[in-house]
Amino acid sequence: MTRPIHATVHTQALHHNLQRCREAAQDSRVWAVVKANAYGHGIERAFDGLRAADGFALLEIAEAERIRALGWRGPILLLEGVFEPRELEACSRLGLWLAVHSDAQIDWLATHKTHTGLRVFLKVNSGMNRLGFAPARVGAAYARLAALPQVDEVSFMTHFSDADGPKGVAEQVARFAHATQDLPGERSLANSAALLRLAGDAAVRGDWVRAGISLYGSSPDFPEHSAADWDLQPTMTLASRLIGVQEIAAGESVGYGSRFVAERPMRVGVVACGYADGYPRHALTDTPVLVQGVRSRTLGRVSMDMLSVDLTPVPQAGVGSEVVLWGRAANGAVLSIDEVAHHAGTLGYELMCAVAPRVPMRVA
Repeated sequence: MTRPIHATVHTQALHHNLQRCREAAQDSRVWAVVKANAYGHGIERAFDGLRAADGFALLEIAEAERIRALGWRGPILLLEGVFEPRELEACSRLGLWLAVHSDAQIDWLATHKTHTGLRVFLKVNSGMNRLGFAPARVGAAYARLAALPQVDEVSFMTHFSDADGPKGVAEQVARFAHATQDLPGERSLANSAALLRLAGDAAVRGDWVRAGISLYGSSPDFPEHSAADWDLQPTMTLASRLIGVQEIAAGESVGYGSRFVAERPMRVGVVACGYADGYPRHALTDTPVLVQGVRSRTLGRVSMDMLSVDLTPVPQAGVGSEVVLWGRAANGAVLSIDEVAHHAGTLGYELMCAVAPRVPMRVA
């Protein structure tokens, strides 16, 4: 018998979430962000659910090659541009669009030999202070790019630091607008949080929105809003089964370090899932799980290959019973990846991306 843990990628949920983002985007076009191997889902597994996007945005040439190999002929944007000059050859061969965030990247473009100009997105540092040109330098960078025969068209982009919180984006939008004033070209500002929270503002939407975590059924501003609040569906289920059951008495402990001690007699289920599968080791007792579609909780420390769960809410559960670590159970019950991540002190992004290669992943 093979180990029962597996992950499932839900194609219809990806399609639903993309349509939800498109509705919020109104007349703007939608990039489907598939960096980090489609947030851990696998580019090839996620493609059918996202192929209705206007373009794909990612980080690496290898990821772009995989998208092209799937038959995609539309726009593909390198969100951080190229990392060395020779990658520009692949950009020309694959017809990629690329971000330009530094003088070095402009220098590389100036020496690139090509017969077809490249579409570039000049990145403005509007306050994130990560990548991009300071607002005062945007005009000069634009002038350099616009003068290059290697550049076909110049657009503009920025990234919000606080779209998911009370500070908001107004200050960054104003800086971006001032920096790009009177410069022609399309604009891309909104990430998932800005798209869902501030979609009514055309200045925030711009010409292109970059839908990332929202496509994968995770709320960009949890816990203020859940995925269900935004009408997003879970696109990944991590599920396993009980491989053992223990009957313990009051005062007995569970797992390494005896971190959980029973206050009463109870049944404890042992699940074939651990931190070597990508489940967070730092998840504490009371992290939610679904056992046979019924909400329960973890007990004690997560081990490399196993974790323990409380069977009190499901007295009928036994060896072979379904356990959903996040996602959708067989009975339709849903456990949000955001809630699991919150209990583990992290984000849904990390859990999606951390599912280990040893976990079989299938498409449904």
